[in-house]
Amino acid sequence: METGKISLTVGEGFVSDLVASPLHEFTQRYAGIQLDIHTAGTSGIIDAIVGDHSHIGLMFHERTHPQLRFWSSTPQPLMAILSPNHPLTSQTSPLTLTQLSDQPMAMWDTTHGVRQMVDQAFQQSRIAPRMAMNTNSMVILAQYVRSGMGITLLPAFAVAHDLELGTLVARPVDNPLFQRSQAHMVTRVGRQQPKASILLLRHLQRWMQAFRAPGSVSDQPTPLP
Repeated sequence: METGKISLTVGEGFVSDLVASPLHEFTQRYAGIQLDIHTAGTSGIIDAIVGDHSHIGLMFHERTHPQLRFWSSTPQPLMAILSPNHPLTSQTSPLTLTQLSDQPMAMWDTTHGVRQMVDQAFQQSRIAPRMAMNTNSMVILAQYVRSGMGITLLPAFAVAHDLELGTLVARPVDNPLFQRSQAHMVTRVGRQQPKASILLLRHLQRWMQAFRAPGSVSDQPTPLP
């Protein structure tokens, strides 16, 4: 368990949460284990797991697949992400899709689970959003909102550091689809995971904000053995 390689394919919205602290203790304790981390959209994550290119996948708003084993699924509502100076930040009640449709919006491209959920919600409501920018970059999404160019829609954990600093603000959206969204940790059904991979799965469940209920106060994670 002290050596070997573990491969992860993750949605880019998980990267900051993943690298911020969860991997720090793990890599210190198991310095001989090499981690290969790649980002992809939902389809790419599923392909990587089902095709045995990665041991672990982290994704949002899954598509049902018979070969995925869900180790952890945690509610993570999709939120409107705004700059602190945006007029909608002062509204105390959940924002509506009609209000959001009046704002220029930057969004993931259509391979991402978040974008698929957003498109579905607007289509069901028969409202057309103002899609001003499409990207596959979390850095671009966050900077677009920070600069005051417009808004985006993300789970809060994806911009947790900005929310703590006050450089971005998250507001709930009055949409049942957004309220049911979840973050998922997956492996392939039937694949025997190395012991180090099992340990990492459990470690990420304890440490990552994506796998804690929003607003919950988590105990300190158990130290690694």
